[in-house]
Amino acid sequence: MSKFDFGQMPDREGFFGEFGGQIIPPELKKIMDEIDQAYEEIRQKPEFQEELASLLTDFVGRPSPIYYARRLTEKLGGARIFLKREDLNHTGAHKINHCLGEALLAKYMGKTKVIAETGAGQHGVALATACALVGIPCEIHMGQVDIEKEHPNVTKMKILGCKLVPVTRGTATLKDAVDSAFEEYLKDPVSYIYAIGSVVGPHPFPKMVRDFQCVIGQEARQQFQEKEGKLPNYITACVGGGSNAMGLFTAFLNDDDVNIVGVEPAGKGLATTEHSATLTLGKPSEIHGMKCYVLEDENGEPMPVHSIASGLDYPGVGPQHSYLKELGRVNYETASDEECLDAFMTLSQVEGIIPALESSHAVAWAMRKAAELPSDQTILVNLSGRGDKDADYVANKLGL
Repeated sequence: MSKFDFGQMPDREGFFGEFGGQIIPPELKKIMDEIDQAYEEIRQKPEFQEELASLLTDFVGRPSPIYYARRLTEKLGGARIFLKREDLNHTGAHKINHCLGEALLAKYMGKTKVIAETGAGQHGVALATACALVGIPCEIHMGQVDIEKEHPNVTKMKILGCKLVPVTRGTATLKDAVDSAFEEYLKDPVSYIYAIGSVVGPHPFPKMVRDFQCVIGQEARQQFQEKEGKLPNYITACVGGGSNAMGLFTAFLNDDDVNIVGVEPAGKGLATTEHSATLTLGKPSEIHGMKCYVLEDENGEPMPVHSIASGLDYPGVGPQHSYLKELGRVNYETASDEECLDAFMTLSQVEGIIPALESSHAVAWAMRKAAELPSDQTILVNLSGRGDKDADYVANKLGL
């Protein structure tokens, strides 16, 4: 019996403890409630479950394997490191798991356009892919800084037929892309649907995205037990908004012997203002229709944030992560840009696996932790995406 009692999360109003909810105008609340109702209806339908399961198997390529990183483990000494290979999914990351669900929901609801934001471009590529598959128009908003940094994904989105909207306001990164996409959505929320790319935003999106991503942890729990005859001692994933992390963590929340660690970007250092360590240095506040931990400036506005990984530079975080931090069930730690680059290159050259810069934060923490632990301990890392999109950027940065 777990010492934690999570109950039904979220509650009917969309709260995880004090976090979450719908901090939105009344007219938008009606729309969100309709989405929630449609989601609860569609998820009960056997034909929806069968179609989604079939696509996850035959289109995405699930289940993704668990891989023992033997050479990395031997190099570091200490605990054995395992990787949940979400990088092997079609489109190269975990994002396709919830994008298929959201695209099918949009089609079920008769929406005429799917709108979304993207940071690193993985959500954008996955959503454009899913929309092409189900035959519904797609519009992606992306910060100009990220467009220049993640050019391969920009090209893929255009090839897949989506409309790409560059965002030049503010820092021209993820937070500004969210603002821009939401403004477009508000022009016609009855006909459009905003397919949020993480476990953030107003209810029901933190719940829906988590539910679609839970396949990661469900698979991993069974796979690890089959491989090792027990559960891992530690599981870890990077956290920006937090969808890949919730996808892994949910299946293990009631396993008290499993230590759960989310890894945030320390960027150029926690003593600077150039980081995205929301749960580490932020405080409870409101952003993008929800209550969660937020990094704010002296005026109470969301702080300009930084991470070498475009998918992690967000000043808020999923409300369920905020709740799990308060409960003490999940520990949230950090990895710097420098550690992330080192993990990126080490995994590439020792295991022949090029990880996304986002995922490299979790790899960096695992490398640091493994050396402190005895060899009978195990660490399972959610390798949430592949690094094709980051290869040119890293090569230029390191002068390769």
